[in-house]
Amino acid sequence: MTTGAAPVRQLDPADATTLRRTAENILAATGTPAATPHLLAHVAESAAALPGTVRHHLRPVDTDDGLFVLRGLHVDDAELGPTPAGWAAAGDSGAVHDVVLLLLATAMGNPIAWEGQQDGRFVHNIVPAPGHETEQTGASSTVLLSPHTEDAFHPGRAHLLMLSCMRNHDRIATTAASIRHVRLDAADIELLSRPLLPILPDAAYTDARAFDGGRPPAVPTLFRADDGPTLRFDPAYTPLDDASPAHRAAYGRLSDELARVSGAVRLAPGEVLVVDNDLVVHGRVPFQARYDGTDRWLKRASVRVPARRTRPLAERSEHGYGQAAVEAHAA
Repeated sequence: MTTGAAPVRQLDPADATTLRRTAENILAATGTPAATPHLLAHVAESAAALPGTVRHHLRPVDTDDGLFVLRGLHVDDAELGPTPAGWAAAGDSGAVHDVVLLLLATAMGNPIAWEGQQDGRFVHNIVPAPGHETEQTGASSTVLLSPHTEDAFHPGRAHLLMLSCMRNHDRIATTAASIRHVRLDAADIELLSRPLLPILPDAAYTDARAFDGGRPPAVPTLFRADDGPTLRFDPAYTPLDDASPAHRAAYGRLSDELARVSGAVRLAPGEVLVVDNDLVVHGRVPFQARYDGTDRWLKRASVRVPARRTRPLAERSEHGYGQAAVEAHAA
């Protein structure tokens, strides 16, 4: 799957202009790029008034690929400024693009922010950061970012993940694989559907990793929603050494199948990858960061879809390692 092979929804230039101008008007009206309750209220009101053509492009993911690329937003490389040297250095860089992404996310559901990640921002900057090259986080570069469910450790994880490309001169690929395309035998499915191992918080949540408020909950890797199989998967943060040999073997076969059906999405500036976080695991190929202001730069939004039923009821009793997610509509 290249960007061209992924399902594409093409914005009309007039709609892209409307989104940009709406974002600019919101920033002018609120006087701040920070996602304050005042700004979020403006975003919600403006998202509800987006043209029908835009809202049609933001309809739910509707194929077993579990993703699509929204194409056609305006991104000017010179206007954007240099790629920040880490999310903490980003500040308000590309603020108008933050608001555009919030408009799109709000049209699809409720954007969420994590109190323990990137200072509680609703839009994250995903850039390589010095000293983090080999981590299993979005700040890494020289290692494969293992395919994973976003925030798999938490029962309140997003239903949708949105990655908006600001800069990608090197055409660095995001990897994606849908559980709906894998082939597993019934015994593996049955074993992986049991709650046998926990998924631990990733390294971006330092306070969650120090949480001592309860035993890590064992969770199933696979489960079935009304329309088919879904998954909760993060091998880098799953203690597989604690599993039985049979469980490790089944998990390995699932990993191999996800690798077999995985595709590469090479985002270009102005494209937004929308991923169904219940169906698709995503990652990133290794690359060599330059730290010269020209490196790959994505913006990320996480979205919950109200009343969506894709997860086991047992998740409601999980402690989430003390992490709290804030929904935009309640902010």
